Amino acid sequence: MPTGPSSQAQPRAHVPSPAARAHRFAWITLIAIVLVILWGAFVRVTGSGAGCGSHWPLCNGELVPRAPSAETLIELSHRLTSGVALLMVVALVVIVRRCFPAGHTARRYAYWTLFFMLGEAAVGAGLVLFELVAENASMARAMFMAVHLCNTFLLLGALVLTLDASAEGRGHGRPAWSRLWRGIWRADQHAVRFLGLGLLGCMLLGASGAVAALGDTLFPASSLEEALRQDLAASSHILIRLRLLHPAIALVSAAVLLLLAGAARRDHDAGLAPPRAARLANALTVLVLSQVALGFINVALLAPAAIQLLHLLLADALWIVLVALTAHVLTPGDGAMPRAASAASLIDRHDSPPMGPTPDERPVSAR
Repeated sequence: MPTGPSSQAQPRAHVPSPAARAHRFAWITLIAIVLVILWGAFVRVTGSGAGCGSHWPLCNGELVPRAPSAETLIELSHRLTSGVALLMVVALVVIVRRCFPAGHTARRYAYWTLFFMLGEAAVGAGLVLFELVAENASMARAMFMAVHLCNTFLLLGALVLTLDASAEGRGHGRPAWSRLWRGIWRADQHAVRFLGLGLLGCMLLGASGAVAALGDTLFPASSLEEALRQDLAASSHILIRLRLLHPAIALVSAAVLLLLAGAARRDHDAGLAPPRAARLANALTVLVLSQVALGFINVALLAPAAIQLLHLLLADALWIVLVALTAHVLTPGDGAMPRAASAASLIDRHDSPPMGPTPDERPVSAR
């Protein structure tokens, strides 16, 4: 039996590349931030936003509260998990800088992720310091909540783009964002016509949803009939009457997003979009229909806390898929064959005349 070095060699374990490690950590960071977002919504639903008083970053003026109440524990845990998420984003920036060269797209989006993460901390601190928590029903709080949601979406979007750019084989080009605006009138891909409207509609939908959720929390109704009467009464609080905007924006945005998903699938079938765009379009369709159905359930059940949290989770997932789809549709050289190249290949293959003169075109002396 041979006992040479070759027979004793052991298979070497696969060691992930630096880019793969950065990509994996970006995934972990994305999941952690989504969980922190859901916990923040739980703080609002339970009315625990004033659990630490109007103190920030301390809790009730103390580093470690003594004999804390349930509201204090909920609010303090949200602050701690938010701090951990911030440290994870800082670590992500360091890892991306080490794994990718200067000028790489992943670096650019990692910096934006850190910027919007700091924005999250600033908005959260403002809510506490200005006492826009607990039972506060002012328009200032509603505007803060809308801005908070928009910043959250921008944070998730930047993180998704970092995740996408850090994937193997990506980062060779960055999305051509200017195509979003001129693509409504002229575009070489059907999906581009709907991307700008889809992103804007989803952002408005999220902001209106944050205001509607605040109204549901502060002004709960005992029955669906009472809720509708409150919504239509001119004497109702402004936060109650603003709830009607959310379902209207939701239906319009859902229609645009479904058109976008269908256009992305058509672009894929025509060779104008990469295979992943079709899969993301299918996921977007499922999430849009699920959100519409869950919205009706939320209204019928008078917005229970569990449904509100699930509604927010699906909204975050929908936004993540939409941003990923946008990145793949707008990034040049992403595995799709341009329309001009596809048409040229068909012409060359089927319709091009034979090379050189035909027998009838040759001079008589050459025949």
